[in-house]
Amino acid sequence: MRNKDVAAALSEIGILLEVEGKDKFKPKSYERAARSVENLGEDIEAIAARGELTSVPGIGEAIAKKIESFLSTGHIEALDSLRERIPVKVAELDAIPGMGPKTIKLLYDELGVTDIESLETALKEGRLKGLKGIGPKTETEIANGIGLARSGIGRSFLPDALATAEQVMAHMHTVGHVRRIEVAGSVRRRKETVGDLDFLVETDDEGAAVNAFVGLEGVADVLAKGATKTSVRLRSGLQMDMRVIPAESFGAGLQYFTGSIDHNVHLRTIALKKGLELNEYGLFKGKKQVEGDSEEGIYRALGLDYIPPELREDSGEIDAALTHTLPKLISLSDIRGDLHGHTNESDGTNTTEEMVEAAAVKKYDYYCISDHTKSLKIAHGLDEKRLLNRIQEIDELNSSGRWRMRILKGVEVDILSNGELDMSDNVLAQLDVVTASVHSRMKDSKDAITERVCTALSNRNVHIFGHPTGRLILERPEYEIDLDRVFEAAKSSRVAMELNSHPHRLDLNPGNLRRAVKAGLKIAINTDAHSVLELENMKFGIFQACRGWIEPRNVLNTLPLKDLLAAIRK
Repeated sequence: MRNKDVAAALSEIGILLEVEGKDKFKPKSYERAARSVENLGEDIEAIAARGELTSVPGIGEAIAKKIESFLSTGHIEALDSLRERIPVKVAELDAIPGMGPKTIKLLYDELGVTDIESLETALKEGRLKGLKGIGPKTETEIANGIGLARSGIGRSFLPDALATAEQVMAHMHTVGHVRRIEVAGSVRRRKETVGDLDFLVETDDEGAAVNAFVGLEGVADVLAKGATKTSVRLRSGLQMDMRVIPAESFGAGLQYFTGSIDHNVHLRTIALKKGLELNEYGLFKGKKQVEGDSEEGIYRALGLDYIPPELREDSGEIDAALTHTLPKLISLSDIRGDLHGHTNESDGTNTTEEMVEAAAVKKYDYYCISDHTKSLKIAHGLDEKRLLNRIQEIDELNSSGRWRMRILKGVEVDILSNGELDMSDNVLAQLDVVTASVHSRMKDSKDAITERVCTALSNRNVHIFGHPTGRLILERPEYEIDLDRVFEAAKSSRVAMELNSHPHRLDLNPGNLRRAVKAGLKIAINTDAHSVLELENMKFGIFQACRGWIEPRNVLNTLPLKDLLAAIRK
């Protein structure tokens, strides 16, 4: 899907028009169009192919033509022209929390800031002080945001990297001389963000494989080209390396290039103690190869159970493999339903029936509608009257017999600053599943946020604590919270911790997932879907759960409907 790329291009036009300052209405038009494309429930290329771009809210004839140009050529003439006139690196500055279009314009006009480096220099020299609308608090936000933005430069979110890897592998398989191709590195370990892509290829024609790789669509530069290793950089900035590996060494190469470095060092230490040498070509005793064609053989020869790639971080997995105590990791097929999803009644893009239909296609036993509540005005949250109407609507849908799946009545209720919920208890008590989440005042002190959350979790109507640390990867850090206290309060009140599957959240992180399970808590792996397409994000929650050593028995929504309702009953 090209939605993300199109939305980024439209957003950049809007910001550059804002900086140029000639038209105060056009920037908002492009911002609105960008939001519409980003939130689409369908591939924009499919919409364009049908000639229906102007049916998308915010997209008129002029913007539709620009989108068509981008989809066919990868360029928009108006954007190229703006970039020539205004040398602002929008992607860099817009990635910094606290830097909206108006701030970017102000800093460009007053200080000549065009990128992160010039912004950092202006901060160090104290030149932001005294600028209209920028006080000490904003300065601190921008300074902290630069660190987050820098950590994201040159990195891709897992879904984007994985989609690229799958496209590359599908193309390489058509070449004819590729017998086997695998992606290794952090993508194979399912890390949240990815710096580059590493491919291993087994082929009987190295030249054909290399030529196919450098000839991939989207390649901007060929960095190296050789019989054993080839490197390219895509137009997106992502670097890709391909190594040609002989069949007898393929397993060893896959293990070595999957990593992590710490995991590999630990394995090599074990090998040395056994009088062996482990490298990317195999496991050797002297010059004789003991194992090499399979990963399983490498681990077995070292006296270990096979370790899934998601666990290879040297965080106890090797000791567990030695003692045959590795977890039996959860898989997507274990999931019986999704307990957190939104509709267009709040800030989703699809109707209730559309979301339910998409969930039913997955053959779920249950699906929970969990729209926002009233204090989240930006999300058009529901008040008590609207929520009661939703309860009645869902009862009617369940009675219709259209789906074998049970639609659960739920809500994502907002945790207020004093720990109270922004929905009355008598209404919450009529719901099947209540998820409570923090959406405001995330910069309060650790004690304040911890106390606030613990108070909310003590409410007998709460079943799940949503996206528990509030992070947005590469955009917003976790808020300060004492998770040990929260876990204790959650256990006392029988509240599950959510693993939010949205690729920009993946909250809880792997370490906190392990802590939560150790504390005796259940995990709810939910998509928090705001469109039918986002229901597909469940797999990213599963990847994260595996990285957190989660087993099916640890997860609330692996239970059949009857057992689920019994488990959350208070």
